[in-house]
Amino acid sequence: MPPFPRRSGLILHPTSLPGPYGIGDVGVEAYRFVDFLVAAGQTWWQTLPLNPTGFADSPYQGLSAFAGNPMLISPDRLLAAGHLTVDDLADRPVCSDERVDFGVVIAWKSALLDRAFERFQAFSAADRAPFAQFCQAQAAWLDDVALFMALKQEYGMRAWTEWPALLAARDPDALAQARNELADAIEAQKYRQWVFFAQWNDLRRYANRRGVWIIGDMPIFVALDSADVWAHPHLFHLDDDLRPTCVSGVPPDYFSETGQLWGHPLYRWDVMAADGYRWWIDRFRAAFAVADVVRIDHFRGFYNYWEIPAGASTAIDGRWVDGPRDALFTAVTSALGDVAIIAEDLGDFTPESRAGLDALMARFGFPGMRILQFAFNRREGDRFFPHNYPRACVVYTGTHDNDTLVGWFTSSSTDAERHDALRYLCGTADDIAWAFIRTAWMSVADTALTTVQDLLGLGSEARMNLPGTLGTHNWTWRIPADALDQQIARRLRDLTEIYQRLP
Repeated sequence: MPPFPRRSGLILHPTSLPGPYGIGDVGVEAYRFVDFLVAAGQTWWQTLPLNPTGFADSPYQGLSAFAGNPMLISPDRLLAAGHLTVDDLADRPVCSDERVDFGVVIAWKSALLDRAFERFQAFSAADRAPFAQFCQAQAAWLDDVALFMALKQEYGMRAWTEWPALLAARDPDALAQARNELADAIEAQKYRQWVFFAQWNDLRRYANRRGVWIIGDMPIFVALDSADVWAHPHLFHLDDDLRPTCVSGVPPDYFSETGQLWGHPLYRWDVMAADGYRWWIDRFRAAFAVADVVRIDHFRGFYNYWEIPAGASTAIDGRWVDGPRDALFTAVTSALGDVAIIAEDLGDFTPESRAGLDALMARFGFPGMRILQFAFNRREGDRFFPHNYPRACVVYTGTHDNDTLVGWFTSSSTDAERHDALRYLCGTADDIAWAFIRTAWMSVADTALTTVQDLLGLGSEARMNLPGTLGTHNWTWRIPADALDQQIARRLRDLTEIYQRLP
């Protein structure tokens, strides 16, 4: 299958699926969602990053760029495999069907996975063989991640920068002692990763067999409190005390007088280049092991990025620094062949940087993004109007960072934006979300995507994330059970057929 034929799809993170365990997982409801996509004529399922979450439960602040999130493991599938009993599930907490309570869910599910591991340890050697094979095949990243997570558990989930100095600095004797003392906890962490990838890959194969393909998501930067920085400090701008010397963000713009201070440690691209970008090649190989296409968040950072001195209170006093540009993707494609990447190329640009980034994307055949909601924000210019789209792009009605279409129209937009939207979309206020979807689907863009929230016409209460804020309103939304019914599937399939996006 060509990477980007004329097709369409939906965005839904697995945590947002319904189910009885307080959080969506890759069990029966995930398979039902694939079936809905098939019934609706959709080709793509886009998720958010599948990595284990750290700060504020954000999938964009992962504890590892290589590991999977154990909170997505299906207890029902563990039950069917004999790793759990019915009694193990009897104490599940009473949770909201509308929001994920991460504190409650993580505590309960972690204990549940520990019980599953204890039972699994009693299995025969033959039954444990796939686990052993996984540990051997994935040792390059798994050994560090399992030790990192076991140590976090040992030290009350504190950041690795707050561990004893010898462990933070990866002193060989201190690591050897930790591996010995925490052997069972390390093995339990490896078990969680094996189960996650086994369950996810089963789901992905089911989707692929039915003509549904996965778009994964890769944040360009990694969190300071991650196994990646702890295990490979030489790849990041850190001082002798392992503290960042410069961090990520974006400069002041119309939306913020002080810019955005993200705080990720920045890469030492010279060091990465010296070994042929091996860490990045491994990271892309891991990303394509769980997805068919990868969207890269803040792709612009590969062209140039905003470097902010560590300790700064705002992003004002930064500078633009050149990224690796062609060199990185030449190395990646030389190692992995042609890769199917969607470049999140949004943001403010000078004409020079815009042209340079466009040339980089064109050279490797990476389509960029258009956000239809932005078309009616007069600050954004004409780039987001469908009549200006190139074919080689991905149009989104909105993303996880946008308000829902109904929320935007009823409360976030100005009178002028609402007026322009109704004129352009030929829509009505009471069906604004579907007017956006229709316009995206009819555009010349090869790929059209919308969120499940917009498909259901939900308001701001269903927004997935409000950038620049913290709280339980972010990352916690869950879809009501049975909300995606056959009537919606037929309506979406009809649009998909009319605009020739049907597989």
